[in-house]
Parts: sequence; structure tokens; C-alpha cells
Amino acid sequence: MRTILFLLSLFFSFNLSAQKVFGTVINERGDLLPYSSITVKGSTIGASANNRAKFSIALSPGSYTLVCQHIGYAALEKNIVITKGDVELTFVLSEQKLVLKEVIIKNTDEDPAYAIIRAAIKKRELYNKAVKAFTCDLYTKDMMKLRHLPKKIFGRKVPNDSREEMGLDTMGQGIIYLAESISKIATELPDKFKLEVKSSRVSGSGGFGFTFPTFISFYQNNVTVFTERLNPRGFVSPIADGAIGFYKFKFLGSFWENGKEVNSIRVTPRRNFEPLFSGVINITEGDWRIHSVDLLLTKKSQLEIIDTLQITQFHVPVDNETWRIKNQLLHFNFNQFGIDAVANFVNVYSNYNLSPVFAKKYFDKVIIKYDTGVNKKSKAYWDTVRPMPLEKEEVKDYQVKDSLYEIRRDSVLSQQSIDSLKKKQGKLNPLDVFWGGINRTHYSSTNNYSWGIESLIQKLEYNPAEGVVLNTSLYFQKELKKTGHDLSIRPNIRYGFNNTHLNAWIDIGIRTRDLDTDDRLRRHSWNFSGGKRVTQFNKESPITPLINTINTLFFGDNLMKTYENIFSRVGYSKRFESGLHLSINALYEDRIPLNNTTNYTFFKRDIVNITPNYPYEKIHAEDFTRHQAVLLSVDLSIKPGQKFIQFPNRKISIGSKLPTFSLNYTKGFHGILGSDENFDKWSFTIFGDKNLKLAGALQYKVGVGGFINRHSVFIQDYQHFNGNRSVAASEYLNSFQLAPYYENSTIATFYSIVHLEHHLNGLLTNKIPLFNRLNWNLVLGGNAFFINENNNYTEIFVGLENILKIFRVDFVAAYQDGKPGITGFRIGTGGLIGASIKRTSTSGGSGGANSMSF
Repeated sequence: MRTILFLLSLFFSFNLSAQKVFGTVINERGDLLPYSSITVKGSTIGASANNRAKFSIALSPGSYTLVCQHIGYAALEKNIVITKGDVELTFVLSEQKLVLKEVIIKNTDEDPAYAIIRAAIKKRELYNKAVKAFTCDLYTKDMMKLRHLPKKIFGRKVPNDSREEMGLDTMGQGIIYLAESISKIATELPDKFKLEVKSSRVSGSGGFGFTFPTFISFYQNNVTVFTERLNPRGFVSPIADGAIGFYKFKFLGSFWENGKEVNSIRVTPRRNFEPLFSGVINITEGDWRIHSVDLLLTKKSQLEIIDTLQITQFHVPVDNETWRIKNQLLHFNFNQFGIDAVANFVNVYSNYNLSPVFAKKYFDKVIIKYDTGVNKKSKAYWDTVRPMPLEKEEVKDYQVKDSLYEIRRDSVLSQQSIDSLKKKQGKLNPLDVFWGGINRTHYSSTNNYSWGIESLIQKLEYNPAEGVVLNTSLYFQKELKKTGHDLSIRPNIRYGFNNTHLNAWIDIGIRTRDLDTDDRLRRHSWNFSGGKRVTQFNKESPITPLINTINTLFFGDNLMKTYENIFSRVGYSKRFESGLHLSINALYEDRIPLNNTTNYTFFKRDIVNITPNYPYEKIHAEDFTRHQAVLLSVDLSIKPGQKFIQFPNRKISIGSKLPTFSLNYTKGFHGILGSDENFDKWSFTIFGDKNLKLAGALQYKVGVGGFINRHSVFIQDYQHFNGNRSVAASEYLNSFQLAPYYENSTIATFYSIVHLEHHLNGLLTNKIPLFNRLNWNLVLGGNAFFINENNNYTEIFVGLENILKIFRVDFVAAYQDGKPGITGFRIGTGGLIGASIKRTSTSGGSGGANSMSF
């Protein structure tokens, strides 16, 4: 839901004395002209026609001139007098008659459109920053509709109850999302922005909808549509500084409107598979402003997910010097995997104030704020303030889905509702524990909780120390309503069939996300763990059990090195609204060697590859004996510039453009509970990203650290550099893809690390056949650490990502101590979907080590 506009004072003026002016917009042949713009002349008050070309606008008694516009048609004015009763009008628009200017064209002359575009480019920056501050009202209506939903998607049947919940008919057609909002926008240069959502309505829901960009400005060189996540390079505006190098322009002619000449120009990309628009842009003569646009993006524009996106805008004068957007329509099509969907997002802007006076500290960290009664408005209220009438199917969608929502809400605690939820969940099948796992919810009017058991087969692993390992992990989760906390209990059992060792431990978490009375965000949690477990020597657990199992059985490469430990841990973390995150962890471990008990592999020739179950590159067997450790770790991180969305009952962060700064200090205490450790170490890292638009996106992580005190340090507490010797890529920006796991581990007083990745996001590959059609993108970068001249490592890589939107393949070349090392390929996840897939460790059976500290 994009939320913005319609000043509250205007709402209250729409009282019983206001009358409706309603009607239809058609052309001379009687064809409907949907989404036409209707404006009260001399103001920014107006409306938009709907998809059936119906419009409605509420006005107080008086005399008005209404202006109706539709791209490709001549604007039409009608004078009306409102006394009592509603007024019906029909606007019949004639096709725009474009007049070609009398220009003497020589063989060497360029099209007249180029001179107009150059003039508009010169004015672009002026108009982009012409208004230092303003407020306006915004009405939005967002509708998504399925025209076809197949019975199966990727071979899996779409359940009938899912179809019913979406409100689809037997043909798989129907509206799946319908929402409206009325908001107020406030902006101030250079970058202050606030959106106050006064009211919102979502069909069949008590939710608040979702937000798209409030303004799509073609006065910016680079235009963002939806979010940067979908199209991080953005799109080049037809009047960007370098637009003539990207586009071909053709002068279609000019027309006169309200005493001003308007030039109509065809926009065509010079090359396919560039982030470019096609369509028509209309520029006023003399002052070279945008009058209106009708532009299109397609797959050849590097558009992701959706197939086509059409953007239509009308700009109107707010005063003699300033024009602003009046109406905006986004129309997109999606037709993939048998799913055929369309959507229309309509914005109607009004009541511009170019000289606002803002209260002190009006612009704060909250950039989107929802009124406390935002979703409590009545149907009568919406019928009064809505600047465009609903279509018949939208009226029906509201009626049906809202009625069902009311029934569900009123019966949520009823026995009938509870019985329905239990029935939908189905009967408990104990055999599910072997493959799919068990996930159950206990439904009750007073006592809801969830519990489950993870899959036994999926968590099976093999290593030479324990043989075949069976892991069982259970969970119990419950919301403690009286205290506002979430309780999580997770018992774990691990059994090695070859060494017959049974390990069991439990994790207990208590978490809150309360808002204080001042609405400031403060989240905190407590974690308690204890028992006996198996843990990797590197607490960040760089090797997953699955990868280790495959490499051991097929190649004899037992990459994972582990030890047993009897432990107890207490952790506390708190997150502040400022972006500061504090984490404190105290750990006791009684560390016990875990030696190999088998050398079985699928192929006997690989037995010789089996290595000891300790970091043999760095220590000998006699260097690791049973010992005790008491450690305290403090982590401080901050991401300045956090921005928030304030809902009536919660506040969520939407991030910051600034990097994250992180500081860690860990101390090993000697003598406490028999601890043999005595060390102090620290680290400081900076990580973040920078969107370079057409040039791609840069991601980075740099850090320094070292040991202040190293009187007694065991291998588990060395500074480890996350290596990787598997073809499966390790965590990007936090590991070294070809480095050994422990060979470079150190207790040096100082070290430094650098991780850099440059995602080109279509740059260069958009010129390579097939790659450009598939949207495969290049990624370049390098990783390095430096301890001293005799212990340093660098690797550089080039790869392709966004393969099937999920996968990434890199070629990596490594240099050890300044000398050429090995090369290799790494396969991981990356791209539109893949970048969101976190590489989760299945090492819960290996102690569930967390990557922050313990």
C-alpha cells in the first residue's frame, strides 16, 4: 500500500452540505477512457476515473470549471453550478490533433524533439529542487487481480481452501488484494520526508496495507519504481542529463491546452536490455516542464518479476511558477508459471501547500506514521472522501471479504473457530517425525502454544569421530500475554552410533518487543543454555554438517573439526531505537577432546584422506587436552540513521543508508571455576552497502582486531578466518572461499580483514546475448586478511549471479603470503531471490554455535 494525501481539513469539509459530481469519460466513438484525470480548474482538487471510466468528486455548492484530461485526447472543460443535489456529467473527449511545427528540415538536421529534450534537460535540476518544502494530500487505491490461477504450481496443488480465502471463482479469477488509503505528505529539502496515514482500508483484513514510493519523479536522473531491491540500477529518466545517449526521440507534434503549447515526443530506447522507458512524454513549450507521461517498462528494460509496467502521470500548475503531479497510475502485468495477474495502483494528489510551517522536530526518525484509528473508519466515511468511485467487482469484494473478516474476528475465541483451526491442522501423524518433522499448534481460548520436532532423517549426519549421528531437536513456543514476552524452549539430543556418546542440552529464550509509553523502540531478550554438546573449534561454525557428510563419505575429506563440552551460557541482548545493539554473553565450558573412531568412506581409496578431529594444521594432538574455560564477551553495534514506520501498536525499523559499526571485546578469566584461560581480545568491523545505480551496487566489510593479553589461549579462542574447501560457497562477505580452515588462525596482536563485492546488476551482461534475456549478472570482488608478511591471504573472484533468480557461480583465484595459490569454482545463492536466502547452519546438532560470540 503506498500511502499519502488528502488534507484532514478537506475531509471535514466533505460534510452533508457537499454534493457529488459524477459521471463517465468516453471518446467520440463511445469507448471508455479509464483513469482519466478530472480537476477543478485553478486548484489541485480533483479525482480520477476508475477502470470503467467512472468518476466522482465531492464539491460544496458554488460555480466550478472542471477539466478532464486523458493522454492522447484533447482536454475538455465544463462549467457547472452546484446548488442542491448531485450533478451528473459525461465528458466526451476528442482525439488530440497534433500540429507539426513548420520546420525546414535538411538532410543533416536532427528531429526537432532533440532540441526540446535538451531544453528540458537544462531545466531538470531547477524543477527537481524548485520547491524547498511542501505538503499535500494523497488518496491511493491499490488493486491486484488474478485472471488465471492454475490448479498446480511447480507440481504442487493449490488447495481449494486457499482459493476460497483469496476469493477466487472456479476459473481461478478474482481480486486478491484491494486497499485504499488517505494520507498527508510533507517534504523539505534536502531529504526530509514524512507520511502520515490518516485512514486505510484493506478488503477482508484489519491490516494497514503496504507502501510504494509516494512520488515517481522523472525530474531525477535515476528513477526508482517500487523498491531498489527489485531493480537496484533504477531506470534512466527520458530527461536525465545523459538521456540523449540512451534514447531516440521523435517529435509527434504539439497541441494547445489552457493557453499553453505542449510538445508530444515519442521516447524509444537506443538499445534493448537497458533500464530504459518507452512511450510518450509531453513537454510544455518555453518553460520546458513535464506536462504528462505515458511510459512503459518491459523485460527488455531489465524489469524483474513482472512482465510489463505502465506509468501514467498528469502534472498541473499549483501556482504560476510550480507544477506538481496530480494523478499517477501504475499498471502492471504478470504472466508466469501459469499465473496471470494484473494490478492497478492509483494515486490522486491534492491540496498542495508550497509554504508550509512545520513544528519543531516534526521531521524525526519516523517517516511513515499511521493514525491510531487508521483502520477504524466506516463505509460511509469512505463513500464521502473517495475521489474515484469503486467498480462493481470492488464493491462486491469489500462486501464479501469484510463480512467474512467480521465473522472470523468475532468468532476467533469461539469454540467453533477453535474446532475449525484444529480440523484444518489435521491429525497428528507420528511418522512425520522421520522426514517432514512435526509442527503443531494447540488452539484454545486462553492458552495457545506451538510445539514440534524437527525431521530426524534430514538432520542425520556422518563424521569420523561419531560415525552416523542422530540429532533430535524439539521446540516449544508460547506468548506470555501478562508480561508481554515470548517464551521459547528448545531441548536437543545428539547420539553418535560409533562412539556411543549421548549429548543433550537445552536452550531457553525469553524475548520482548514492548513499546514504552514514549513510543520508543526497545527490544531485549535473555537466553539460557546448558548441558553437553558437540561444537566446532571455530564458534562461527563455517562448515555445515551436510557439506561435511558429503565430503567425508565421497572424498574422505572430514572438514569439520569438533570437540565435546559440558557448558552453561547466559546471554542478554538489547536493541535501542537509535540503532544501538548491545549483547553480553557469559560462557563456561569443560572442553573434552573428541577423537576419530572410524575411517569409513564410500570408496576405500579415500580412507587415506581422513585427518584427525582437531585443527591439525595449527596444533598437535598433545596440544589439546581437557581444560576449562570461562569467557565473557561484549558486543556493541550501531547502525546510525535508522528510520521507522510507526503503526498504532508497534514500530518497525526500515533500515538506514549508513554502514553498521561493530565492536567486540572478549576476555578469558583465569582461575574462575577452574578456568585455564587468560586472554583479552578485541575486534572492530564496518560493513554496509552502497547503491551506485547504473554502475551496480557495492557491498563491503572491513575490520581490524587482535589480542591485548595472550598469556593462556587455547585453539578454540584463536582468531579464526572462516575458510572453505568445499565447492559449495561459504557465507559471502564473512569468509574466504579458498582459504584453509585453521592454518592461518592466530593470537597476533593485530590483524586486518577486507571483503568487497561489486554486483554489476546487469551492467555489461546486458550486452551479451542470452545473458541479457535471462538477466544473469556479473559480480566481482575480493577477500583478504593480513597478519604479517609471513601470514596473509588474498583472493579475487568473478562470478555470475541471478541464475534462475537463485544461484551464483564464482571463479576464485587465491594468493597465500603473496604467492599464487589455488583456483577453484564456488556455487552459492545470489540474485533477486538468492540474495535473500540466508545460509543457515544445520550445526544445531553441533552445539548450535552462534556467530556473534559463543
